[in-house]
Amino acid sequence: MIQLTLNKYLDEHGITRYELAKRTGIRFQIVDNYYKNKVVRYDSDILNRMCDALECDISDLIRYKK
Repeated sequence: MIQLTLNKYLDEHGITRYELAKRTGIRFQIVDNYYKNKVVRYDSDILNRMCDALECDISDLIRYKK
């Protein structure tokens, strides 16, 4: 099972969902869905923009759980 860990990353670094939306140009509702782990199909462009804005690796935002 793939699980998003965006919520933990943002909380640990003191970044709000609104701030991430502004940094990436992604609508707040989309960021919120990723934050709440409500996404079924992951958009590589969105994940790439988040990683660029947060200066992190994809492994900081997603984990694989058996």
